[in-house]
Amino acid sequence: MIVLTTPTGNIGSQVLETLLNEAPERGEELRVIVRDPAKLPEEVRARVDVVPGSHGDADVVDRAFDGADAVFWVAPSSGPRAPSLDAVYSGFTRAAAKAFAAHGVGHVVGVSALGRGTPVAGRAGHVTASLAMDDLIAGTGVAYRALANPSFMDNLLRQVTPIHDAGVFTDIVDGDRAAPLAATRDIAAAAAGLLLDRSWSGTDEVPVLGPEDLSPNDVARIMSEVLARPVRYERQPLDDFRAALTGHGAGDAVVEGFVAMMTAKDAGLDTGVPRTDRTASPTTFRTWCEEVLKPAVQV
Repeated sequence: MIVLTTPTGNIGSQVLETLLNEAPERGEELRVIVRDPAKLPEEVRARVDVVPGSHGDADVVDRAFDGADAVFWVAPSSGPRAPSLDAVYSGFTRAAAKAFAAHGVGHVVGVSALGRGTPVAGRAGHVTASLAMDDLIAGTGVAYRALANPSFMDNLLRQVTPIHDAGVFTDIVDGDRAAPLAATRDIAAAAAGLLLDRSWSGTDEVPVLGPEDLSPNDVARIMSEVLARPVRYERQPLDDFRAALTGHGAGDAVVEGFVAMMTAKDAGLDTGVPRTDRTASPTTFRTWCEEVLKPAVQV
């Protein structure tokens, strides 16, 4: 039995799609935890065991992890008014961590971040909190693999309107700061592979680095070429970044966590892991732009 959290999320939905195609051939049963089962297509609900509720709830995870061999774990990005980043990550995960041990769950695959061991890892906001969550899960004794991810290519979909209307996208890092970028479909593929082939043991990170490092200026150039129109990068002042997050309803802890994370990325947080055959993932940014961004911008 494989249990998935966030099955309607960006990564979770792609993990679920892969498992629906491949798990039956391996005799694997699937169970999902979802706040609103109606958000799952009817044909999906017919093929999985559905446990309604939040995977931060002790009663929900106690039901869901009964008989589970493996769990796909994501701390959701909700909770913009959370009092602390610990509440968003480790606090949300503590009930599940107890349930992993209580039900003898053997393997857990989690979505996490790059940065462990870098000089700025201890002051990287959301990344620091995510790494602490990894330690909490690993401390339960399960075999754990943390998918250590850089920034997502898919985050640019949040800026489709300014890209379409003004030919501009923003971030707070230096325009020439090259770093890895990963497509969420590659992260989902890595997760599904680990969930289906549980020959691994112990605790480790699985970096998903994409095939190349790119700076925001590189990203702008490739976007311009694929979209056949000029796109430029604008570096956003930190105060403007804070104001934008606050305007979207985020509380102080979450806002400052994002500021700290992005400041750490600008200082090289994501560049501490070498790209090898094991850590590289296949989707190039150009391919992602052609297949994902371009259709979104043209709508």
